[in-house]
Amino acid sequence: MDLRVAVGEGVYLSVRRRDGVREPSFLLVHGLASNARLWDEVASELAEAGHGSFAVDLRGHGESDVPDSGYDAATAAADLASVATALELRDLVVVGQSWGGNVVVRLAAEHPALVKSLALVDGGWIDLPAQFDSWEACAAALRPPDLDGLRVEQMRGFLRRAHPDWSATAVDATVANLRAAPDGTLTRRLPIARHMEIVRDMWDDPPQRFYPALAMPVLLVPAVPADSERAARTRARVDAAARMLADATIREYPGGDHDLHAQHPRELAADLLRLV
Repeated sequence: MDLRVAVGEGVYLSVRRRDGVREPSFLLVHGLASNARLWDEVASELAEAGHGSFAVDLRGHGESDVPDSGYDAATAAADLASVATALELRDLVVVGQSWGGNVVVRLAAEHPALVKSLALVDGGWIDLPAQFDSWEACAAALRPPDLDGLRVEQMRGFLRRAHPDWSATAVDATVANLRAAPDGTLTRRLPIARHMEIVRDMWDDPPQRFYPALAMPVLLVPAVPADSERAARTRARVDAAARMLADATIREYPGGDHDLHAQHPRELAADLLRLV
C-alpha cells in the first residue's frame, strides 16, 4: 500500500507500507539518488516473519515531492520524524542505507523515542572530509553522471551486466531511480543541483558527532571490498564508528555491493530481524 504523508511546507512524501501482525515495525530509508522500491524484497522477507514496514521516499526521490529546499540530513531526519508522527509509529527498527544511514543516525539522536534499534547498511559512518583532500575534489568525484535521455532498456541492460546476481525486481527498482517518459527515455527524479546540495551537506556535517546520543543497539553492515587495501580502509572506518557507539555489532558482507539490500535481500532481512 502506497501512502502520501504531509511533512510540512506543502511537501508530501511517498511511503510504501506493508502491514504486519508482530511488533516492532521497520522504517526503511534509501540512499542518495535511490528510492524506496529498493527495499521491496527486504520488506517481503520481514512481512513473512510477521513484521510490518514503512519504506520512505525522501524528498526529491522516488514518488515524493521535489521542493526547492530541504536537501540536507537535518531536514531529511525531520521529515522521517513527521512521517512517524503522522502514522503514529514508535519503537521502530530503523534502517538506513548509504546516505540514508547518515540520516537515520541523526533521526535516532534527535528522536530517540521513535527508535528501538538502528541498522546502518554501508552508510551511517560516511565522512567525506576524511576521504577527500578538498571539497572541490569531493564534488568532482561524486557529481553524478548525466543520464537524461538514456532509454529504459539501455539502463536495464547495464544493470544486468553490472549486477548479474540481482533479481529482476532489484533491477527494475533501480531503473525507477529515474523517471521513464512514454517514449521510453529516462530523466532524473533528483536534479543534479539538488543531488550536489546533499553531497555538500554530507561534507559539511558528517554523522559522527551524533554517535554519543545513540544508546540503542546499532548494527553496522558494511559491504567490504574484495581489494585488500580498500577492505582495510572500510574496516578501519567501521571499527572507528563502532568504538564510538554504546552498543554496536558489526556484520560484514565481504565482496558485497554498496546496495546490499538489492544484492542480498534475504540475508540482510535475517540480520535485521535479529534486532527484534
